[in-house]
Amino acid sequence: MPEAMVAARASDTSGKLQQIDVAVVGAGFAGLYLLHRLRKAGLSAVALEEADDVGGTWYWNRYPGARCDIQTIDYSYTFDPELEKAWTWSEKYATQPEILRYLGFVADRYDLRRDIRFKTKVKEATWDDAAERWLITTSNGPAVSCRHYIMATGCLSSPKPPEIDGVKDFKGEVYFTGRWPHEGVNLAGKRVAVIGTGSSGIQSIPLIAEQAAQLTVFQRTPNFALPAHNGPAPADRLGLLQGDRAAYREQARLSMTGVPYPQQMAVSWQLSDAERRARFEDAWGKGDLVYILTQLWADQGVDVDGNNLLSDLIREKIRATVKDPETAAALTPHDHPFGAKRPCLDTNYYATFNRPNVTLVNLRQEPIKAITATGITTDKRSFDVDVVVFATGFDAMTGAIRAVHPITGRGGKSLSEVWAQGPQSYLGLTVAGFPNFFMITGPGSPSVLSNMAVSIEQHADWVVDRLAALRDTGFTTMEATDKAQAGWAQHMADCSMLTLHRLANTWYTGANVPGKAQGVMPYCGGVGPYRSICDEVVKGGMLGFKLTGPNGAAQCNDGEVVRLQPDVRLVLNLLATLNLPPIESMGAQGACAFVNEFNKGRPAGRPIGKIVDGTLPGTNGPLPYRVYKPATPGPHPVVVYFHGGGWVLGDEQSDEPFCRDMVRRTGMMFVSVGYRHAPEHRFPTAAEDGYAALRWIAEHAVELGGKPGPVLVAGWSAGGNIAAVTCQLARDRGGPQIAGQLLVCPVTDCSFDRPSYNENATGYFLTRSLMFWFWDMYCAPSQRTDPRVSPIRGQLKGLPPALVVTCEFDPLRDEGIAYGDAMAAAGVPVEQLKARGHFHSSFAMVDVVITGVPGRIQMAEALRRFAGLPPEMRQGDENGRGQTVPGKIAAAAS
Repeated sequence: MPEAMVAARASDTSGKLQQIDVAVVGAGFAGLYLLHRLRKAGLSAVALEEADDVGGTWYWNRYPGARCDIQTIDYSYTFDPELEKAWTWSEKYATQPEILRYLGFVADRYDLRRDIRFKTKVKEATWDDAAERWLITTSNGPAVSCRHYIMATGCLSSPKPPEIDGVKDFKGEVYFTGRWPHEGVNLAGKRVAVIGTGSSGIQSIPLIAEQAAQLTVFQRTPNFALPAHNGPAPADRLGLLQGDRAAYREQARLSMTGVPYPQQMAVSWQLSDAERRARFEDAWGKGDLVYILTQLWADQGVDVDGNNLLSDLIREKIRATVKDPETAAALTPHDHPFGAKRPCLDTNYYATFNRPNVTLVNLRQEPIKAITATGITTDKRSFDVDVVVFATGFDAMTGAIRAVHPITGRGGKSLSEVWAQGPQSYLGLTVAGFPNFFMITGPGSPSVLSNMAVSIEQHADWVVDRLAALRDTGFTTMEATDKAQAGWAQHMADCSMLTLHRLANTWYTGANVPGKAQGVMPYCGGVGPYRSICDEVVKGGMLGFKLTGPNGAAQCNDGEVVRLQPDVRLVLNLLATLNLPPIESMGAQGACAFVNEFNKGRPAGRPIGKIVDGTLPGTNGPLPYRVYKPATPGPHPVVVYFHGGGWVLGDEQSDEPFCRDMVRRTGMMFVSVGYRHAPEHRFPTAAEDGYAALRWIAEHAVELGGKPGPVLVAGWSAGGNIAAVTCQLARDRGGPQIAGQLLVCPVTDCSFDRPSYNENATGYFLTRSLMFWFWDMYCAPSQRTDPRVSPIRGQLKGLPPALVVTCEFDPLRDEGIAYGDAMAAAGVPVEQLKARGHFHSSFAMVDVVITGVPGRIQMAEALRRFAGLPPEMRQGDENGRGQTVPGKIAAAAS
């Protein structure tokens, strides 16, 4: 846009206060789409843009090699099919100039520039409680009075200042990749220093090396980089898009990343080394960041071991490319899991270090002491340079919002003060105490962990739809509640436990900015799940928001939109889509067949030492058992395990993933017992079989490979019931001696009147009606008070120490808690693990419900304590598995 036109447009708006419905800060991807949507909704709007043209981050980031790292057929607006037909990208990964031209094309096509005030920086924004409006003062033109205020400032648009002494003393040229001169820079024949090897450094270094006489790269932290293999858009992806554009875009909106790839199901330990290498080589050849981050094996982003397998393959590629072993070692990351920091797409990055004019300085071995008038000095040597390029990144996520201006909300609250200990938001869109204030891709939203184009459209659509609905219903303000915001913070923390992002110091967590409060800022739960949560807020009557209007009108549906753990929510949503008939409607035989078929589709669990099947004499015939042995040398303490299934379903193999996992974590031997089932074998068969098996296993522990002496018992669900009952029977019938009991979501009482039976009656797989069915199958009403089926009604004094595990969304929650309390009252040493956000099957679904890991760690530590062993297994044993990550972190991530 010509300078004269920009100046004229800015001066045209000078004068009196500008009164509008909505003010938007920024004219990049988000700001442009917001203007379009607001106009269609009949809301007057202005965008305030510091630059002299549209583009946002793509206006400022003009460094050599700047290009997107999401394929451009995905990194595009999708709101108008005619727009998609009117623009064709020239490359798989478009360069900054082409992306900027695209945004200019969009601005012109929809005549958006007439609502943008260029060269206008916001100086201050203050909420006027009486007028219920925001007052915004600017550097150019009139102040703005608006009902709603939207930040479309981007996540990576506030460059981080240098942290090195002496920058002002340098007599040469200084450039920042985030604010590269628009006229370009001539580096030919010059001695250039680049500080930083993040995305902008990795993209620019190969091109700078081609121009400079000498390039010295100063690296503090090596990053993973993958070849982009840029060129035309891949024919397969382009074919999918063109074959059914609407379906392709919808799949992207519902996907985890905003790019339509399916959820990978195969886990790393199911694949041979050859299969993993073949998958990796295929992904390496595709040059697709999202593909290699999500499509190799399901555990690559959530498990340290699964991630290391992939990280090691990339490390091999680095060593094979970089000729000097010392340089290769310095360029190879070992301090963070692959994907925990934003990996980069590159073109000849690693090969650039083979050039004779390129030198790498490892700042971990020789940190920079100062920048001098003529160059850079480390604690070992000095480098004379003509140009210093800072590729040191951005104050991400919050920097652009806080740096634009002071934002003062209700009661004089400053956003900077509210965020002093880290950003707080509801949905990443709003902040409690700041009415009618919105953020596009703000902290607490998928933002940088997603295809930003998809997330921007979803955010803008949601916000504009809410503003239109607010207007149409007569309300004037909309503000998140403290309770909803606190609930979202908890959900954010739960989501971060699903990934490995918490194990890296990165701009995702704010660790790249000295003094910045640290925590995983983007939403880790996925684009599709996030979209569904936003929709649930609306369907729930604007859950978590207070709306106000004239004459004291108000509406507040306060609460937390997500109380389930994120992976539990995914599981339950998936089960709901299957429209399965109730298990109790299948009949006992049909239910058994269904469960057996379901179990066939699960991964059996990670490898352990050895599995042995056998039979033991029961009260009326042989009972099958399965022994799960650790890989470490024996003999091992013995845990007698009883499977779940309501005394009707399952067998000695049905809880195999849980048994394997506990064997790995405890270093103990688990013997899973196949007791007889109802309705053929009703009460007290299961209880008596359990006790008979316990006696036999204790007597034959040494033959099975276990240690002699006291055994331990454990069980889940109905198996927890049998475990509790066997402890009472062993005490009353003269043994065997039991060192401890682990009761996971146990059935302990025949009473159905506790609150959890009503609160969790439906929707959580184990329903109240299914429990009624289980009881009817197993036990006549007249028998249900017998302690052999309702152990809470027995004598509890003198029982072995116990850990009782209950889940928040489980009909059995309250009776499990009551049993633990009753044992404690009787003098039994009892610990209780009350698993927030989990449902009855959480801990049995080992490789699906990742957030169950901390709970299973606690169970393993309790079993080891009961057995007289240290709570944690030492490094290099079964649990550590040789990890270089500190023990507790490795355990939490695996």
